[in-house]
Amino acid sequence: MARPPSSRSTGMRGCLVAMIIGIVAMVVAIVLLVTVVARIFAPKPSPPPRPSPHCESRLSDHVTTLTIDQAWWTSIIIGTTVKRKLPARAATIAMATVYQETGIRNLDYGDRDSVGLFQQRPSQGWGSVDEIMDPYYSTGKFLDTLVTINGWEDSDITEMAQAVQRSGFPDAYRKHESNARALASTFTGWDEASVRCLYDQVEGDLKGLDSFLVKTLGIKKGQRDGATVTYTASDERHAWIIAHLAVATGARFGTATVQVDDRRWTHTVDELGHWDGVEESLPDKQVRISVTAPPQ
Repeated sequence: MARPPSSRSTGMRGCLVAMIIGIVAMVVAIVLLVTVVARIFAPKPSPPPRPSPHCESRLSDHVTTLTIDQAWWTSIIIGTTVKRKLPARAATIAMATVYQETGIRNLDYGDRDSVGLFQQRPSQGWGSVDEIMDPYYSTGKFLDTLVTINGWEDSDITEMAQAVQRSGFPDAYRKHESNARALASTFTGWDEASVRCLYDQVEGDLKGLDSFLVKTLGIKKGQRDGATVTYTASDERHAWIIAHLAVATGARFGTATVQVDDRRWTHTVDELGHWDGVEESLPDKQVRISVTAPPQ
């Protein structure tokens, strides 16, 4: 017959169990403490980097991305075709050309004596260096030559660009045709609410914006009221041309909002901004633009 456990052995077992429970509890407490401390002092995850300032032109599913400078030169080039009342085809040919020649940059250098957006050469009669570096002048000279070519409105884009430029790489313009077409379509107002931009907050320059639009598009000065200017376009498409140029050049003039009819684009510093519907519509053919008000 087994003897019952002594009180001494029973007590030792109880102490051992209590000790094990205490150790487990201490380990758990230490683990919890370490976890809490680690969470407190762990480096916070960095927020996603802010996108660089840029503009986007969306034609259906085709998105064309421009730097802020490229958007500026594009506005001048395409705006000049609008001022001359040329069809969007002229803008497409011009944009395919500057894509290939300079990547839409106004360069003060190039092959031999070539300079400017279109890499025109003073030695070939395009004008002086100072003249060619003026984007309005260089665009005008390109268009002057283009419109003298018989059938340019219906001919192949690359062939027309080559007929003007006489490049050593006559087929190089072709790879830029899709982007050139998209920009020509959106910047000439055939596609509404299709140009958006992201740029830093800058102080508004309403006078500068008005002067730019008047010079580039040949429109009348807008009606200014504080930080807002209103234009009456010749038709709805022309209204969208004004609107898109105001968005695309917003990094220079501090464009804050642009509205046509019941669609309004609003600048933010974190994203491209959206063309949203608003309750209060503008009268037909009106464009209302506001710029960032100067600090009080």
